[in-house]
Amino acid sequence: MPDWLSLAIDSFWPMLYAGLTFTIPLTLITFVLGLILGFVVALIRLYGPAPLKSAVRFYVWIIRGTPLLVQLFLIFYALPNAGITLDAFPSAVIGFTLNIGAYTSEVIRATLLSVPKGQWEAAHSISMSWSQSLRHIILPQAARVAVPPLSNTFISLVKDTSLASVITVPEMFLAAQRIAAVTYQPLILYTEAALLYLLISSVLSYLQSQLETRLERNTVAKENNNDNAIRT
Repeated sequence: MPDWLSLAIDSFWPMLYAGLTFTIPLTLITFVLGLILGFVVALIRLYGPAPLKSAVRFYVWIIRGTPLLVQLFLIFYALPNAGITLDAFPSAVIGFTLNIGAYTSEVIRATLLSVPKGQWEAAHSISMSWSQSLRHIILPQAARVAVPPLSNTFISLVKDTSLASVITVPEMFLAAQRIAAVTYQPLILYTEAALLYLLISSVLSYLQSQLETRLERNTVAKENNNDNAIRT
């Protein structure tokens, strides 16, 4: 067996283990928290009072205008100078959550605005409150539009978690770096890490396409049912 193949096989499990125990959990936790944060920020941007609108607009401006790597450095390396010391994983969670929250807020805001105003008026005409209209009428329609861009954000987040290695989170890329530091074979190990990221992203892209197809089928079925109901 060639030496490069033996090294790739031996390093496969340590990198996969790091992916399963740190990369994927970090991705899931931060995406869920970022999605919740983004939803709240989007609602404030659209329907909140002026002072809160200004505050969240400033937050989105700061996060979108600065590199994620710099944000992670500020949280992990700079905050201790202010008396706030966080471990690597919580620092990564905070950094990625703030970043994802800013970007998903713009996606959610755009999808909410894409729903015609007539839908609000129709909901109010049948005595629905604002919260009922949002929950039962607006969000289901906006969710179908939001799935593709939010799915792309999730897939990008999987790859962006490699930046957590710079603040010593032992995720998949840091595992590759540590093995490369011992074996002096960075080309083989970084290529293997890239292939693992590619594999995860490809699986997620396939699941995204399946989800979009299912949503499209459900939408067409509902439209056909509505047309049949009107004709009868």
